[in-house]
Amino acid sequence: MPKPWVTVLAVVVALGVALGGCAAPATTAPRPDAAGATDGRPHVVTSFTVLADMVRRVGGDDVVVTSVTRPGSEIHGYEPTPDDLRRAVGADLLLVNGLGLEDWVSRLVEPLGLPTVVLTDGIDPVHVPGSDVVNPHAWMSPRAGQHYVRRIAEELSALDPAGAERYERRAQAYVAELEAVHVELVRRLGALPPDRRLLVTCEGAFSYLARDAGLEEAYLWPVNAERQGTPRQVASVIRSVRERGVPAVFCESTVPPTAQQQVAAETGARFGGVLHVDSLTGPDGPAPTYLDLLRHDVDVIVAGLTGADR
Repeated sequence: MPKPWVTVLAVVVALGVALGGCAAPATTAPRPDAAGATDGRPHVVTSFTVLADMVRRVGGDDVVVTSVTRPGSEIHGYEPTPDDLRRAVGADLLLVNGLGLEDWVSRLVEPLGLPTVVLTDGIDPVHVPGSDVVNPHAWMSPRAGQHYVRRIAEELSALDPAGAERYERRAQAYVAELEAVHVELVRRLGALPPDRRLLVTCEGAFSYLARDAGLEEAYLWPVNAERQGTPRQVASVIRSVRERGVPAVFCESTVPPTAQQQVAAETGARFGGVLHVDSLTGPDGPAPTYLDLLRHDVDVIVAGLTGADR
């Protein structure tokens, strides 16, 4: 038997579709959140804003893109709303990260029956040390991000074969930009001595970036689903920062920095700044696009670990 809220949402969605069918034809370009109004273009829904921006870069004006979550949202424990379902009605495809990031997606898919593609399928996963848990934050590496872009191009081409050449051309240009970010990160970190090559964050969201950039990492908790480091984890981070003489520690934008600021206070390291991971910002923020997010984080990390001015 379906859960009561699923039944209610199904009724809301059905009513929205029925009313939409009686409305006058749109005379302007469709809004990305307008259910069913795509002027014949494929309508792609993504689980969070970073993926939506990737799809917009590859899809261009040929695709209508909707993100379930909004800028600034915490996506690990997100709860889909009736409005989320309304905006996803009639979508041709749902693109998700996978690797355990969006366990809530099933509650969106079940009422709507959305065809779903996991963009991390085929990627080389990084596990949380000492466990079978896979770290889901692969997009935080510019190198791994290229895998997402290629997968998006494949899926859009399958959905809209007439646009395949355009999708592939945009994807190739996008991959080149991401590779340039990776090369710049490695170059700027190249002068760091081995004992300074430790990235200390609140959440362990930078495992893929650390792997691909030649950094080690330490964090207060593995994923934001936990949201709080244990006393043992915090003590371990404090010890690592002291022993390695790490100059700066960082925290992500979707969690309070209080615990990391305490680490800084107890070790003499400085709080190096806020990093963006799970969500883009609005247009006036430092990370309105995926490339902006990566470049911002690279700048903050390099400045903190090298002592350089940003």
